[in-house]
Amino acid sequence: MAMESDLELMLRVRAGDAASFETLLRRYRLPLVGFFHRMVRDRALAEDLAQEAFLRIYRARERYQPEARFTTWLYRIATNLALNAIRDRKDEVPEPASEDLDRGPAFERFVDPKPTAEQKLLEGDRQRLIRQAVESLPANQRAAVILHKYQEADYRQIAQILSVSESAVKSLLFRAYETLRLRLEPLLREGQI
Repeated sequence: MAMESDLELMLRVRAGDAASFETLLRRYRLPLVGFFHRMVRDRALAEDLAQEAFLRIYRARERYQPEARFTTWLYRIATNLALNAIRDRKDEVPEPASEDLDRGPAFERFVDPKPTAEQKLLEGDRQRLIRQAVESLPANQRAAVILHKYQEADYRQIAQILSVSESAVKSLLFRAYETLRLRLEPLLREGQI
């Protein structure tokens, strides 16, 4: 049986099919929690925001119009929630970054299957430095980078999610990557990136 498309599922959700909503929830809950965690740097808040995003989708199901991909709509809601949470919590200290969000199939393809203890320490430090550099970006730049690199959204999708033009997305990403390049220059010189 072929996997049902997000569009088909969401159209069924719009018609009142709770099972289709559960399928979407199972499909996107973990990626959404990962997105929120990278944005707000708080595991519990990330879980709460993911729940709120799906609650908003469910409440808006009858008004859903398939003008863009479902994921674009989902991440637009998620990005707005994340940016609001960042704004509301700007004076709070975030929890330390988690190692487990950056580990997965894509990560494991590039890592020696039997790293030495030294390699493990160096890799952990490298990941921590990259994560800290991304987390230190302004919220809109951080959102654009996370959507582009971690969620693999293209410029058009990011533009729709952030409600800006594609040229604004390119500008956001250019500024963000330039900032990251400068902050991570020691790693670049050492060949660790």
